Amino acid sequence: MSTTFAAGPVRVRVPATSANLGPGFDALGLALALYDDVSAEVTTGGVTVAVTGEGAGQLPVDDEHLVVRAMRTAFDELGGQPSGLAVECVNRIPQARGLGSSSAAIVAGVLLARALVVDGKRCLDEDAVLRLVARIEGHPDNVAPCLLGGFTVAWTEPSGARAVSLPVADGVRPTVLIPAEHGLTASARAVLPATVPHGDAAFNAGRAALLVHALTMQPALLLPATADRLHQNSRASSMPATAALVNGLREMGVAAVVSGAGPTVLALSELPKGFEPGTDWRVLRLPVDVPGAQVGRGRLGHAERDPVAAGRKS
Repeated sequence: MSTTFAAGPVRVRVPATSANLGPGFDALGLALALYDDVSAEVTTGGVTVAVTGEGAGQLPVDDEHLVVRAMRTAFDELGGQPSGLAVECVNRIPQARGLGSSSAAIVAGVLLARALVVDGKRCLDEDAVLRLVARIEGHPDNVAPCLLGGFTVAWTEPSGARAVSLPVADGVRPTVLIPAEHGLTASARAVLPATVPHGDAAFNAGRAALLVHALTMQPALLLPATADRLHQNSRASSMPATAALVNGLREMGVAAVVSGAGPTVLALSELPKGFEPGTDWRVLRLPVDVPGAQVGRGRLGHAERDPVAAGRKS
């Protein structure tokens, strides 16, 4: 089919995410109010990428940038590639820390490509977008909350990924504790056992079901609901400081878990007054993001170009 590209730039704001949330391995995720802002425009030739904030000077600034790679994949689905692209990224989501930076880039790229194609929404509807971003990422637990916002339950059918977004109870107070060290999802997955005892699988099934209730209706149950036997213990030796912080907070009654593949720690209930994790940790109180990824027309504004401030949704 012939592809007609829209004139002028488009922009998207994508939230950070935390996946697994303890027992909900590869299924449960939460969108957090920390955002990357990305804009893109079709040009007459070549690819340029400008990166400000997290990852500046480290991420590629050509076709290898993940946003561009996701855009290319989406353009193939939409019928054709543009002659060139100009992309601008203002990143606030820490890279390789378990807060969904790669999922944010993938969701941003697919939504930007769709917005740059005339009638793109008809060619790639919301369900198709979710299937595509999950296929690129490899699993839906981060891309679902990034795309949909809120607390999401994601699963995969023969046709691809599906997800639902559920409202979060007022008593949920997410805080992320971010270390200086980086982590890689592939490395974190490599240490997981190929099989698990039946008792551990049953334990996690019950706790994941309880977590849905705790997050949406009864936050007082968050501590028992976030207990896990499938993945966090296996990963503890590869990130001992993370494991020690999670265990220490849980002993204090805080519903703390490893965020995604780590090494960031996510606390879903209030930290003890005066608690200090140490100088190696950055502590951010982040509300739950409700609307998920937001697309607009035009270039990034002054506030969006600030790599520190979260700014206002477009």
